[in-house]
Amino acid sequence: MDFELPSEIDQIRDEIQRFGENEIKPVANEYDREEKYPQEVMDKAAEMGLMGAQIPVEYGGAGYSMLEAAIISEEMFAIDPGIALCLQSASFGADAIMEFGTEDQKEEYLEPIGTGEAVMGAAISEPHAGSDVSSISTEAEKDGDEWVINGNKMWITNGSVGDYFVVLCQTDPEAEGRYNGFSQIIVESDRDGFEADKITGKLGIRASDTAELILDDVRVPEENLVGTPGMGFLQQMQFFDDTRTGVAAQGVGLARGAAERALEYAQEREQFGQPISEFQAIQHKLAEMFTDIEAARNLTYKAAWSVDQDEQITKLASMAKEYASRVAVDVANEAVQIHGGAGYVDDFDVERFYRDAKILQIYEGTTEIQKNIIGRELLGKGMS
Repeated sequence: MDFELPSEIDQIRDEIQRFGENEIKPVANEYDREEKYPQEVMDKAAEMGLMGAQIPVEYGGAGYSMLEAAIISEEMFAIDPGIALCLQSASFGADAIMEFGTEDQKEEYLEPIGTGEAVMGAAISEPHAGSDVSSISTEAEKDGDEWVINGNKMWITNGSVGDYFVVLCQTDPEAEGRYNGFSQIIVESDRDGFEADKITGKLGIRASDTAELILDDVRVPEENLVGTPGMGFLQQMQFFDDTRTGVAAQGVGLARGAAERALEYAQEREQFGQPISEFQAIQHKLAEMFTDIEAARNLTYKAAWSVDQDEQITKLASMAKEYASRVAVDVANEAVQIHGGAGYVDDFDVERFYRDAKILQIYEGTTEIQKNIIGRELLGKGMS
């Protein structure tokens, strides 16, 4: 068994760490506090070629493998989860176009992402359809050579800053079978009838833009359909192995960032005449934190490597997502505890990491959904 990583990944790590120290850390608390999208940071990241990690090179991206993308995600989230999510989610939804889109769609919608000229998103969840994706009610009806779309989408990443979205719609409500009759359609945000209402007051990842989308008789050309009509739900499900592995990598990075800050603080903070790192209780906390991170990292890297081998990893991806997100929450909690009262205010990064961690157990499928999936896979039932 070979645990050695690609040699070029060290260079990528160094580049991200330098970018993080110079461009992200100094402003992370400001963007979080003001709930402001970090456009200036995004522009600088684009200049350095840090956008569109998995978009193929021929379409303007970096063309990284899933394992390389997971490592990049870990590094970014160890710096600041909120801004890291903005950088990584600029291409959210691109998987559908890469896998099922036409050549014209790839050239038009993928190429601007890698250069930082555009931001995209995936519009799936609705006010009454979160975990139960098959219950979405947004409809797209054919009218001549156009699709007419009506509905609401909720909790959409990049909702008020995105240039276009891959929207999951009902296109055949009468189709037989629970998962049939859905299609994915590209909707540009400058279309008449498209409205985005930014959601504020979030617990964490406050730099990342989240919005409710309202689609009122939005018309798009029929060529905006992605893939096969009626197969949009099943097409979407194919990518959850990738996206859940990506969230697992986010969890590893967030946990590592919180743990490293706690370790540093424990060596500096003195009580009873010595650094608190000398106390066995603190050492035990640190030991458990770093052990859990290492376990989560190995599970996540295995999942990412398996994606690159084109293996079917639904169970493994859900295991990685569930475990790494749990580790992130637990480690961030202990990091605040090690900081004591200082960890309860925004003078220290662990306060922000603690708030940011919780979303990892919610988006891309809640912890409970992951356990359902793992259980079904263990029992050989799969999706039915």
